[in-house]
Amino acid sequence: MTSKTLVALAELVGATVKGDGSKVVARVATLENAGPDQISFLANSKYRKQLDNTAAGAVILSAQDAENYRGNALIAANPYVCFARIAQILDTTPAAADRIHPSAVVEPSAQLGEGVCIGANAVVEADAVIGDGVQIGAGTVVGRGARVGRATRLWANVTLYHGVVVGEECIIHSGAVIGSDGFGYANERGQWIKIPQVGTVIVGDRVEIGSNTSIDRGAIDDTIIEEGVIIDNLCQIAHNDVIGAHSALAGCTVVAGSTKIGRHCIIGGNSGIAGHIELADGVHVTGMSRVTKGLNKPGVYSSGSPIQDNKSWRRNSVRSRQLEDMYQRLRQLEKQLAEPEQDSE
Repeated sequence: MTSKTLVALAELVGATVKGDGSKVVARVATLENAGPDQISFLANSKYRKQLDNTAAGAVILSAQDAENYRGNALIAANPYVCFARIAQILDTTPAAADRIHPSAVVEPSAQLGEGVCIGANAVVEADAVIGDGVQIGAGTVVGRGARVGRATRLWANVTLYHGVVVGEECIIHSGAVIGSDGFGYANERGQWIKIPQVGTVIVGDRVEIGSNTSIDRGAIDDTIIEEGVIIDNLCQIAHNDVIGAHSALAGCTVVAGSTKIGRHCIIGGNSGIAGHIELADGVHVTGMSRVTKGLNKPGVYSSGSPIQDNKSWRRNSVRSRQLEDMYQRLRQLEKQLAEPEQDSE
């Protein structure tokens, strides 16, 4: 178990100690459930009442919240960011693999860097290049000619297709499929003619991709996930998409083909983004939204309808189907009201 004194943690994250700096903590926890060997945080004012009753060995606080707190604290400008960094320091997540398992299959032409670990029944195909310190989980397949950068972690049952490029210090979770064929077909008299997908997927450094997410290879050009992007579970990124650096896509989001999402964008869960459009840098799309046209300015955009009781929803649903008829009737009334004015002139 990893454990640190408050003084040691403060030095590592640039915080200030209040109270007993020799206090040792080993794990992070919520204010409500923390114990004496755990450190918690307060970043949301609605949890401030829990601060008086917490049993945490220490709490990460802003300077303002620390004024009246009698327990041990780390004072930070941004308690939530400080918590995230301390959670990394105290993290006890095991490695995806800790050796090269005897059942792993590594083709002779594959290149393995120093300290590479490969789990049971994983496969590294011909001409793949694996960087130093990479962890490849059990059952994972790294396709022919794929490249995986230094210190990247592929959890169990990840599939990297042929020619896929993954940068350094990435995390790809179980069940993710990177580089499968995009949805490319031509229709000839009702018959679908498959278009071979000859591009690839290029993933930048420090990208995290959630479990069971699928990122399609490009049809001709490449699908590109730039550095620092985070993608949640169960997302679909179609062929030739470009996701700009440090953007975030929440769970169940679907991005259709040939769409470009700018840098530092946030896409809420269960959103759908149409193909062949572009979102500017700094766009924030709230959950359940449907983006059908380009957004050329930063800002917050929404289209999902809030939940309501079923009776109201049914009534409003019927009325929404009547909008066109109501609009035409309104136009006719406006026209009739305008006619007497015209006659008087």
